[in-house]
Amino acid sequence: MTPTFDKIHLKFKLNGSSFDHDELKEVAYSLVKEGEAFEKVAGNFLLDWLDSKDYILVSTSGTTGLPKTIKINKKHMVNSAIMTGDFFKIQPGDTALHCLPSRYISGKMMLVRAMILGLELDMVAPTLHPAYDDEKDYDFCAMIPLQLKNSLNRLQHIKTLIIGGASVSKALIDSLQDLETSVYETFGMTETISHFAVKKLNHNTSMSKAFETLPDVRISKNENDCLVVDAPKLSDAIIVTNDLVNMVSEHQFEIIGRYDNMINSGGVKVYPELIELKLQDLIEPRFFIASETDNDLGQKVILVIEGETADFDKEVFSQLDKHEVPKMVYTIPKFLVTETGKLQRKKILDTILT
Repeated sequence: MTPTFDKIHLKFKLNGSSFDHDELKEVAYSLVKEGEAFEKVAGNFLLDWLDSKDYILVSTSGTTGLPKTIKINKKHMVNSAIMTGDFFKIQPGDTALHCLPSRYISGKMMLVRAMILGLELDMVAPTLHPAYDDEKDYDFCAMIPLQLKNSLNRLQHIKTLIIGGASVSKALIDSLQDLETSVYETFGMTETISHFAVKKLNHNTSMSKAFETLPDVRISKNENDCLVVDAPKLSDAIIVTNDLVNMVSEHQFEIIGRYDNMINSGGVKVYPELIELKLQDLIEPRFFIASETDNDLGQKVILVIEGETADFDKEVFSQLDKHEVPKMVYTIPKFLVTETGKLQRKKILDTILT
């Protein structure tokens, strides 16, 4: 029998206790009324999930533009939970750890997966240093890269860990190779109801850079080389992204960067994310590549570093092609990030360049 949003799996537990539909609604009211800030957010989502409407309203993170609110069909969220459960072979009664903000789709989907798949879910505050019981066995968990970095020595009892919200650095990937935990990077957006593709980061003999789509997801690219996603179980509309990709196969793709980040410098197309990849092991502080207006080139490449000074050896630029070398270096004491850890590039640039 296909699960529906108005049914709670008999094996579902929240923080160690079982609840049916009506009992869970009472718990949600209690969380909203008496819970900590993160519990109030989770309680409000549960109340929305448990009502009779067949949709919920979800806020986007606002990483690449202004945050917006979109309507998502609960049926599609159920489908997403099932697709994830099938891919990772999650079983009813499995244990899961929820340490993401329930304000965004990634956190909401941890709750939905638990209710639909019948997971025993422990919910902790969504801090950058998640305070969970690291002696308890968990079959499944989702984190952002900063949470993963801060939890590297405490993952031994998590079986499968998915990472989303921002890209995972090569240095962080290197630190995962001796972990017993199976770690996957995910790719998706609010419109695709969390992830629709995954990439294994460790225990991966091929060390492929390609993301693999979940079942029933078709991908292609448009005339701008941007990824197009056709996933009828997740969205009624075909989704055209701003993500520049290389198509590896009909189910696999590699990310080049974002179309809206692309720099046209003297007629040459420059991709910031590819430059960042070349420099990521050579510059210690956090940094990113962007552009500013130039009278001769139209746009010129710039480097933005987190810190008080740009103290690094400029010889690192020898790794770059001529048109990739930054013409200016800027510093800012502290990068602005979203709640899920993504750099707010536009806001940072507005601070520097205005």
